[in-house]
Amino acid sequence: MNMSSTRPEARAPRGFQDRLGPAIAAEAELIHRASQAYERWGFQRLDTSAFEFTDSLGKFLPDKDRPNEGVFSLQDDDEQWMSLRYDLTAPLARYVAENRQGLPKPFRRWQAGPVWRNEKPGPGRFRQFTQCDADSVGVPGPAADAEIIMLACDALEAIGVARGEYSLRINTRRALNAVLSQVSSSGSQSEEERNGTILRAIDKLDRLGTEGVTALLGEGRLDESGDFTKGAGLDAASIERVMAFVSAGQSDNDATVMALEKAIGNTDMGLEALSEIKAITAVMERCGFGGDRATLDPSIVRGLDYYTGPVFEAELNMTTPDGKPLNIGSVGGGGRYDDLVARFTGESVPATGFSIGVSRLITALEAAGRPLLGQAMGPVLVLVFDRDAMGDYFELAQRLRNAGIAAEVYLGGSGLKAQMKYADRRNCPVAIMFGGDEKEKGIVSIKDLRVGKKKAQAIKDNETWREERPGQFEAPLDTFEKIVAETIAAEV
Repeated sequence: MNMSSTRPEARAPRGFQDRLGPAIAAEAELIHRASQAYERWGFQRLDTSAFEFTDSLGKFLPDKDRPNEGVFSLQDDDEQWMSLRYDLTAPLARYVAENRQGLPKPFRRWQAGPVWRNEKPGPGRFRQFTQCDADSVGVPGPAADAEIIMLACDALEAIGVARGEYSLRINTRRALNAVLSQVSSSGSQSEEERNGTILRAIDKLDRLGTEGVTALLGEGRLDESGDFTKGAGLDAASIERVMAFVSAGQSDNDATVMALEKAIGNTDMGLEALSEIKAITAVMERCGFGGDRATLDPSIVRGLDYYTGPVFEAELNMTTPDGKPLNIGSVGGGGRYDDLVARFTGESVPATGFSIGVSRLITALEAAGRPLLGQAMGPVLVLVFDRDAMGDYFELAQRLRNAGIAAEVYLGGSGLKAQMKYADRRNCPVAIMFGGDEKEKGIVSIKDLRVGKKKAQAIKDNETWREERPGQFEAPLDTFEKIVAETIAAEV
């Protein structure tokens, strides 16, 4: 039998990532910074299971054309269907419904963890990704929404996205519903189906532009591949009304409110939506959160169907190192969802929240040329000159570990040049050299690899580099641990 024909191809599934220490450290640091902001606002941490019963999650994902309706599902041994959570909000609703008698009211929690979506992957769009959320449950009224928006701004800035490098755009589903109540369409779609088609069309405005969205609001759109997407079937006047609404965003929030007053119309629902928007911006302005941080934008609808009121979305205003705009979509979003807990209890429970797309945000910051957050420092590397002296090297490494310093003895089979290359790839701050000369003198040679790398950039030839040995010095064998600790702690 030819064994080679049975070997699987080594490949990762599309939309899933393998990650090493630096990427994992960056994610942990981003979550840590965001969580500090969340906790400053009084939110406590919660963790829920990766799996939920499928009927608990509900059918809220915007991508209706994928197998399993956008989730990864399996049947357990008692034939109940379970699915990997597609976000952290649906499990929160289940948790609140299940534990509502013992929870403080309102219940304010933050959570971070992986989620899974059975959707087509793309740039910055993964099938498994990490989110970091903050939600308030049991909080009616626009002040709670304003708080979440301000918290989102604080969290992004705590992560290191400076003011002006992001925009948090705000809309309300109530305003859009006021517009939808005044449109008419042809065809056999129910009102719910038609409105869902309109929402998904508007959500594609950034990608398809006004022409593409107009087509999807009408009979449909033929894309570049020749595939036809059926539209909402709105008549010309209704299309004009919807497009006037989504295009009402102006240079400042006051001007946008004035444009919305014209686009929404003088209906009870429209007046209620405008009152909600004004109340949110009033609270934010009192706290110093003006248009340089959060702006009204009627084109924001958010894809998930469970939103019932204000919705908001965060995007980065950055460029790539070669000056091109960073087109990676939203890196966070949220909104009000007053009916999600009611799926379990039958009683409406007001709730609002915001989610940072950790994986996408890290991808975006890397694309913008930003160094990874929490750059993981490797261990001190004890170089090996003589394989018969491994006991000496391990003793040095153990002394460093006993002093609280991460340390590793090089156990590969390569020479000094390859060992130094290994130290560079591991981001080691220091290398320890203990050969025959050092042993005879009772010293160790310490090479500060960070200083050495910096100084070496100014040295043009190998001879000078060998003579100067940048960043290298000696320390007494008896106290070398202290010198190594001071070297690592020093500013470079």
